[in-house]
Amino acid sequence: MKALPYQAKAVIGRREMVTLPELGLTLCCKADTGARTSALHAEEIETYEEDDHVWVSFVTRGGGPSSPAHPVRLHLHDRRKVTSSNGQAQWRFVIRTNLQLGELAFPVELTLADRSNLRHPMLLGRRAMRRLLVAPGAAFLHGEP
Repeated sequence: MKALPYQAKAVIGRREMVTLPELGLTLCCKADTGARTSALHAEEIETYEEDDHVWVSFVTRGGGPSSPAHPVRLHLHDRRKVTSSNGQAQWRFVIRTNLQLGELAFPVELTLADRSNLRHPMLLGRRAMRRLLVAPGAAFLHGEP
């Protein structure tokens, strides 16, 4: 067996509870090694300029469509073309924020997408999992929901 090219910071399960402290959210996310970029559920997305910066405001829900709306306002980091698993490409807004996963804390880029018809409001992609190993048969290794 070939050795890993890095020392893994942690092993995570296919689903984990994460906290986005700047957004005031704790939610369940799905680890997806097939996705390059992480995604966060967002509705009512609007951009605007203020104080020479571009901002994005949106509403997210931490626990599915029936959970309370959580309004968010952050600097817009980027806009990227993302190809979904079904092959459709679309432009998405990107935010940067800090993510806390158990004892780990690191910055993450999140594309904003309507995930209301999906089970998890957040998807953790490969870029965010650079130094993590995924145990697909396990879940919530860093804290129960």
